[in-house]
Parts: sequence; C-alpha cells; structure tokens
Amino acid sequence: MGKYDDIINLPHHVSKTHPQMSIHDRAAQFSSFAALSGFEDSIAETGRIVDQKIELDDDAKALLNRMINEIELSLGKEPKIKVVYFCKDKRKDGGTYLSYEGIIRRIDRVYKQIHFKGRKVIDIEDIIDIHQVSSE
Repeated sequence: MGKYDDIINLPHHVSKTHPQMSIHDRAAQFSSFAALSGFEDSIAETGRIVDQKIELDDDAKALLNRMINEIELSLGKEPKIKVVYFCKDKRKDGGTYLSYEGIIRRIDRVYKQIHFKGRKVIDIEDIIDIHQVSSE
C-alpha cells in the first residue's frame, strides 16, 4: 500500500466562501520578481564617465580675457566665434566639454556671460577655448 493511497482519489476541495483564483492570477504568483528595481539604471549611471572641470592657470585666463576683449571690440560686426566650454552634469559631480559656434549678441561683464543669437548663453568662467571664426 502506498503512502498517499487514502487521499489520492478524493475530489478536489472547492471553497464555498472564497472565489476560485483565475489561471492568470495563479501564474502571476510564480512569475519572476525584480527585487532590485532600478538597479540596472543605477549601475549604468555609475558607469557613465564624466569629465572634471579644468582650472585654467593665470596665463591662460589672461589670454582668454584678451581674446574676449578683442571680440568685444568687433561686436558691431556680429562676430562669429567658436567656444569650448564645460557643461556641469545634472546628476553627477563633473560634466562634459562641449563646443558651440555662433554669432555673439552681447557680452555681459556683470554676470560674466556671453549671449549668442538664438538665446544660447555661456558662462565665461566655463570657457577653456575661444576663437573667432572667419565668415567666408
């Protein structure tokens, strides 16, 4: 005689008070579970590389300031310049270096910003390279 022979042929119990669970809901109980939701995104963010801002020495700052002064003298001619500047990252310490080319609208010495046509504004303190582009 087998271990379960006394119950093997009994009818399946159906509750009179609780409704039977659907097959879909029953399957959901055994589906995979992401215990660490957001973990993949966190790993990707940690692995994303950012640059640190380069601090210019006094000579480089003086040269940059001379170049801005020269460009400022030609504002009436709508000079076109190209700048390389640091853009701070919104989520991590550091950022990235970008370049932008455009026509200067004005240089704001009070807020230390260069305003371009098209509403682009770059802080002078973030610029590491600037030069005038010939308008050929």
